Amino acid sequence: MKCVRIHEHGGVEKLLFEEIDTPSVGADEVLVHVKATSINHLDLWVRQGLPGVRFPLPMIPGVDAAGVVAECGTAVRHVQTGDRVVVAQGISCGHCTHCLNGNDNLCKDYKLIGEHRDGADAEYLCVPSRNVIQLSDEISFESAAAVALVFLTAWQMLVDKGMVQPGDHVLIIGGSSGVGSAGIQIAKLFGAHVYATTSVDAKADRLLQLGTDEVIVTSRQRIFEEVRRLTAKRGVDIVFDHVGRSVWEESIRCLTKGGKLVTCGATSGYDAVTDLRYIFYKQLQIVGSTMGRKGDLLRILEFVRQGKLRPVIDRVLPIEEIREAHRIVEEGKHVGKVVMTL
Repeated sequence: MKCVRIHEHGGVEKLLFEEIDTPSVGADEVLVHVKATSINHLDLWVRQGLPGVRFPLPMIPGVDAAGVVAECGTAVRHVQTGDRVVVAQGISCGHCTHCLNGNDNLCKDYKLIGEHRDGADAEYLCVPSRNVIQLSDEISFESAAAVALVFLTAWQMLVDKGMVQPGDHVLIIGGSSGVGSAGIQIAKLFGAHVYATTSVDAKADRLLQLGTDEVIVTSRQRIFEEVRRLTAKRGVDIVFDHVGRSVWEESIRCLTKGGKLVTCGATSGYDAVTDLRYIFYKQLQIVGSTMGRKGDLLRILEFVRQGKLRPVIDRVLPIEEIREAHRIVEEGKHVGKVVMTL
């Protein structure tokens, strides 16, 4: 099969087009003929390398995948050859306490395709059968590839961890990103009043179209000052953060008493400084979140089918332009997701 592989860390030139053997299928595995995938920040980190993190090189990157079942193992019953499917990226052991309780993303053996094992930037992808979910004919492969990781991540952050309620005030940091654009929609779905940040005015209209009530443009506005003004000094109930160090102090100051900061990443740096006086005096909660439960993807896909949630696709490129796709995301020239077709 044809694929993209990384043999060593570095720039986009390290993304190499190769031809390797198609994976063989075990009894409880499914081989997916990939039709669409997308770029996430994780793909950039895998390519660039991270201090203290070892990736199993050479490796096929790509975390999101949607396509058609090409082959099923002998023990697989819930899908068959030719079915349209989307892949749940997180692979867990399936038998520990967390897995049996439905919290598979807490499994100590939890691994992501495209990070800990070969991913989706290939003609074929082999995964355990429990990671394959049937895809409605009403949802395109491109939409499915733009949904799975970011909407599942945002759902856990807001619904499971943030426990968003109707009338809550929610601040989405980095609203023009894939996970940010998902967070805006999920917060609105649950009846929240949404504030979102973006770096430039050119992206503000897109965020308003998604349902954002107020947009803060960080190139000319201070987040804390705007939140204080817009909420009449009250602050917000939930801060949704995946940026980290550059906005950490302001994010904490934006919270009302009893508020929550939910974080899933640190694209601007992980070594943020916390003034603990804000935490104990305002009785705040700082909550960590990674990915989400596979079962929640079923609920998300149903909302997508109904049109109540929609993936934000900045552009669709062929896999042959993967280097350009990486550049676009690395330079922040997109709103939502950059999708690639095979």
